[in-house]
Amino acid sequence: MSAIEFTPESFFDALWQDYIQITPQASQIKQLFEATDGVVINDHVAFRTFADTPLQLDNLEPLILSLGYERQDSYEFKAKKLRAHSFIHPNPEVPKIFCSELLTDQLSEQAQAIIGRYTKQIELKKLDLSVFWSARHWDMPSFDDYSTLMEETEYGAWLLAIGVRVNHFTVSINHLSSTDSIQDVLNRVKTAGFAVNTAGGEIKGSPQTLLEQGSTMADRQHYSFAGGDEREIPTCFYEFALRYPDANGVVYQGFVEANADKIFESTHAS
Repeated sequence: MSAIEFTPESFFDALWQDYIQITPQASQIKQLFEATDGVVINDHVAFRTFADTPLQLDNLEPLILSLGYERQDSYEFKAKKLRAHSFIHPNPEVPKIFCSELLTDQLSEQAQAIIGRYTKQIELKKLDLSVFWSARHWDMPSFDDYSTLMEETEYGAWLLAIGVRVNHFTVSINHLSSTDSIQDVLNRVKTAGFAVNTAGGEIKGSPQTLLEQGSTMADRQHYSFAGGDEREIPTCFYEFALRYPDANGVVYQGFVEANADKIFESTHAS
């Protein structure tokens, strides 16, 4: 890991450059909205990791805080066996961060054994912010291991193949000048030829919950699995968020667990 000092701006620039290497749709969609709205503002990004490893959430949190963030809230996704923290920066122009981890000790013995074979390869060393685009810290899994894990935890299979990288950026609809409708945004994305996540409906959330979200389905790329299997698998996706003011007129800055639960499914294979 490098010892480069990052500002929030340089951190997000580095994330974006890594992200569009495996999510070319994001660059295309961003250009679509830049053509009508000029600047496209990023609402938040998200990361995934494995609990009970040197890359666990508790070890990544201090790195996020070092950029000036504070923890905003914590979340549990019992069905998906995840926990997460969200982070907010005192500068409202700096995107929020959502970081989750897979609670591997809640998985079946078979799944734990598969994940453990790879995560034991993680090297114990001092982490810096470049860990957030460091990808796998273990060998590429076999396609059999990936497929077996996929049946129990899509999140775990994705993470085993893709590694620690940002899994989405998010267009802030609040900052678009051409529309204030999330349905309009999703319609434009579909018209441009991109598939949209329909889990729980295209729009997750409502004005009543103060947050509406939608997303594309993840891009797909060919990967060479251990043993020589060549397969096309989901990589990362692009999200869209519209935030509403509360009773005091303050625009909501948090996250809604029910929404996030369905957004996770943007990386599902089908």
